[in-house]
Amino acid sequence: MRIVGILLPLAWRNLWRNRRRTLITLLVVGVGVWSILCFNALLRAWADSTLTGSLKNMTGEAQIHAPGYLDDPDMQKSFAPPAADLAAVLNGDSVARWAPRVRTPAIVRSEYKTLPVTLTGVVPDREQDVSFIADAVGPGRQLAGPGDDGVLLGRHLADRLKTGLGKRVVIMANDVNGKLAERGARVVGIFSASRPMEDGFVFTGLEAAQAFLNAGNRLSEISLMTARDANLDEVLANLKAVAPKLDIEGWPDLEPMTKGIHDLTHGFVVIWLWVMFVLIAIGVVNTQLMAVFERIREFGLLQALGFRPGWVLMEVLLEAVQIVGLGVALGALSAALTIFALHDGLSLSGLARGADFLGMERVLYPRLAPSEFITTILLIWPLGVLTALWPARRAARFDAVEAMRST
Repeated sequence: MRIVGILLPLAWRNLWRNRRRTLITLLVVGVGVWSILCFNALLRAWADSTLTGSLKNMTGEAQIHAPGYLDDPDMQKSFAPPAADLAAVLNGDSVARWAPRVRTPAIVRSEYKTLPVTLTGVVPDREQDVSFIADAVGPGRQLAGPGDDGVLLGRHLADRLKTGLGKRVVIMANDVNGKLAERGARVVGIFSASRPMEDGFVFTGLEAAQAFLNAGNRLSEISLMTARDANLDEVLANLKAVAPKLDIEGWPDLEPMTKGIHDLTHGFVVIWLWVMFVLIAIGVVNTQLMAVFERIREFGLLQALGFRPGWVLMEVLLEAVQIVGLGVALGALSAALTIFALHDGLSLSGLARGADFLGMERVLYPRLAPSEFITTILLIWPLGVLTALWPARRAARFDAVEAMRST
């Protein structure tokens, strides 16, 4: 430890003998660490936004259906309201919210046009924090309750139908017996969401939809969101245990594209980490090699004065420890300030169509946990120092006499 105390200030002074080279190395390491952390935060925000948007687009974290409904979604494949055991799990601590629905393919017709849609009967209060429809109604009003027989149309669907608030439309769908049902309904509200949601869904009250489809109290699906600390796999296992005859799936199976995007981001982060580490390693090795070969005579003189080869190696490594450590600290601090500056969100309004296509929300919220900063620092710093081991060994192997003759 005594020799480290002697060599540490010596290594620090040696770093600043060539300020430009040291600053370039600091820049390389700092920018590398900054890019790793910021890229990680942006990718995480993208993945989280895609996931949140997908879950809010009527998926939820899990869904319950009658067997075969996902392959052929009509009211003939419906199920009775939750029995006592299933209701106990849905109302337990592991499930934050759940929403019963009737959901079936339908046709909506205005005075000017006829278009295919998905008729969805909902309980507006139960959709809060489960889907977008609870907060998406703009012009007009929200459904008053499960018995409200008015309809909510998407903004773009209303434009395509050339209809609006207060106008009447005709809805046709197959009822629970497979017979065509038809009724008129008044447009009570216009909702805003992603283009597929605006074009594809028409909402009405759950009980009104059940009456229209002669379904009694039967349901097409139940969508749910788990509690913050709940494990989705455990929740699914509990639901399947109490309702083995129902089809119960989590969002990874319901939304495979979203699951793929979510998993892909982790691969991107690892690839970028290694790309930037290689660049950092090249920068550190080059600068340390230059520093070593510029000081050949100095190392020879030190050895002639009694400096052991191990001490020479230690001095070069201590230089790397300090310069890489300072660069990592500057990069992490810059990344923290950058991510903090974006804590109010990064707007994607200029890329709205692309965001809608990917199912993303219009604002990204970059974030990183403190543990991720610490992990990155503890990974890059030692690896960066290890890259300086080769120049350090070269310096330690110089023959004192030959080194002192070097020019």
